[in-house]
Amino acid sequence: MINFPMSSPSFELIGVGNPIMDLLAHVPESFLATHVAGEKGGMVLVDEQGIAQLLSRLDVQLAVTPGGSAANAVLAAAKLGLRTTFLGKVGGDVTARDYRENFAAAGGDGSRFKHTALPNGRCLSMITPDGQRTMRTHLGAAMTLSPDEITVQDFRGAKHAHIEGYLLFNPALADKVATTARAAGCTISLELSSFEVVNVARDWILAQLKQGVDIVFANEDEAGALFQKDAAYDAYSRQLAGYGGIACVKIGKDGAWVAKGSEMHRIAPIKVERLIDTTGAGDAWAGGFLYGHLRGLSLAASGALGSALGAECVQYLGPAIPDHQWPRLRALAQSLM
Repeated sequence: MINFPMSSPSFELIGVGNPIMDLLAHVPESFLATHVAGEKGGMVLVDEQGIAQLLSRLDVQLAVTPGGSAANAVLAAAKLGLRTTFLGKVGGDVTARDYRENFAAAGGDGSRFKHTALPNGRCLSMITPDGQRTMRTHLGAAMTLSPDEITVQDFRGAKHAHIEGYLLFNPALADKVATTARAAGCTISLELSSFEVVNVARDWILAQLKQGVDIVFANEDEAGALFQKDAAYDAYSRQLAGYGGIACVKIGKDGAWVAKGSEMHRIAPIKVERLIDTTGAGDAWAGGFLYGHLRGLSLAASGALGSALGAECVQYLGPAIPDHQWPRLRALAQSLM
C-alpha cells in the first residue's frame, strides 16, 4: 500500500457522492403543479418508474449532461487547475460510459470509481421560467455503494474530501465515508445539498459538526432547516462557524456569507445578464471556494471566486460551464493569488 505524505498530496481534492447523469427540461409552473408532488426547488428520490412517468409527460427536448453535487464541484475545481479525483459508483450501461468519459475529459481522475453492471443513476431537473430547478432522482448504480466498499485506500494521497449531502440518505454509508476520510488524514467539507436532506439527516449533520467538519456549505433554506428557525443569513453563518470550521451560506443572487471564528465576510453577488438555470450553481460556487481555499487564498478571495463560478453557471442550461469560459475564470483565479 502506498501512503502518500499529506504535505505533498497526489490529489488536492476528492469528491464523494453520487455520479448521476442529469436530464434537464424547461417546464412551465403548471407542469409542477399538475404532475410533481412536493415542494418546488427541492430534490426527491424516486424509482426508475417515477422518472419514466415524468419523462412521458414532457413535451420538450431534454438536455443531457453529467451531474451529481460533489462531482459538479470537483470538476469545477479541476477546470481551475486543482488535482482532483472522485469516489462514487457508476453503472455498466452507455450512460455510465458517457459519464466516465466526460469526467476524464474535464480533467478529473476516474480511477477511484466503483463499478456495477446496473444502470447508471439519473436525475430529471425541471427548470421553471424563474430559473429554479426541481429535481427527481433515481440513484441507480450509485444507490448500491456499500459501506463495506469504502476503505482508507480510497482516500490515500488526497488532501481534502468533499462530501455531498445526498449521501446522508444512507447514514451508514455517510458514517463510513466521514470516518474513513478522517482516518486517511483528509480534511472534510460537507455540502448540505437540499432542505429535504437536512430534514431527514439533521441529527447526523449536527453530530458531525460537533465532531469537527472543516467547511460546511449551505444555502438559506438548508440553514433554516438545520437550525429550525428563520434568521438573518449572517446569523446562520455565525452559528455554523460556532462549531469550529468554515461556514459558507450561499444566498443565490444576493451573494453569500463566509465565516470562521470571529472572521466574517459578506461575499458580493455578481449580476448576470441572463438567468437560464440554477442547476449546479451552488456546486460551482463550492468548487471555486474549494480551489481558492486549498490553494491558500483568503476566505474573502475564495468566496469571490466561488461567486464568479456560480454566476457563470446560471447563464447556461445544466451544471457545466462551457469550455470557452474557463480561460477567463482561470485567469481570475490566478489574479486573486
